[in-house]
Amino acid sequence: MVIAYHLVITTYGFWLPNDPRGSWSEFVRAWELFRAGGPATKTAERRSLASDAHDRLRRLQMKAHMVRDEVRLSGVQARAVARGFCDYSDRNAMSVYACSIMPDHAHLVVGRHTCSIEQVANLLKGAATAELSREGLHPFADAPYRNGKHPTPWGRGQWAVFLDSMDDVRRAIRYVENNPIKDGRSAQHWSFVKPYPIHV
Repeated sequence: MVIAYHLVITTYGFWLPNDPRGSWSEFVRAWELFRAGGPATKTAERRSLASDAHDRLRRLQMKAHMVRDEVRLSGVQARAVARGFCDYSDRNAMSVYACSIMPDHAHLVVGRHTCSIEQVANLLKGAATAELSREGLHPFADAPYRNGKHPTPWGRGQWAVFLDSMDDVRRAIRYVENNPIKDGRSAQHWSFVKPYPIHV
């Protein structure tokens, strides 16, 4: 039985809909990106594809054809994202056992919730976006659509690993906690992260 999830959400531009390693997308919305890289590369793989061999230079060249610049969160923006995550988890009694917010993606280990993990991912993104807007830090604040709304700073979809044992949860927590350190950054400590219970 699933007891928790290792959830990864990405910022806009981190993962292309036609990434040569595969993607969550069924089509490419931007004509220029389609011309540069072809159709969407939807995959049903549940494992991480990040380390798969591929033409890295071609992928980077494709990014030049995105509609907007890719989003890379500053430290102040990451703090706003954390406040959004905190707001959602507090209001909905969601257990978060680990969280690291990187410039272009976020890792969380979350307990099983009343919503599906896909809904949780969307609601966390929405709460983080609302907080970015509230603090005047939305990455696309200067580029609204004609209707006044702003493009989402998040990529489509999410990557989620289903954790069905305490050992799996602890392993995922260690991975998430070490993620910033592996990238040469300081460890992250967020007030909404709860210690994982010794006995479940």
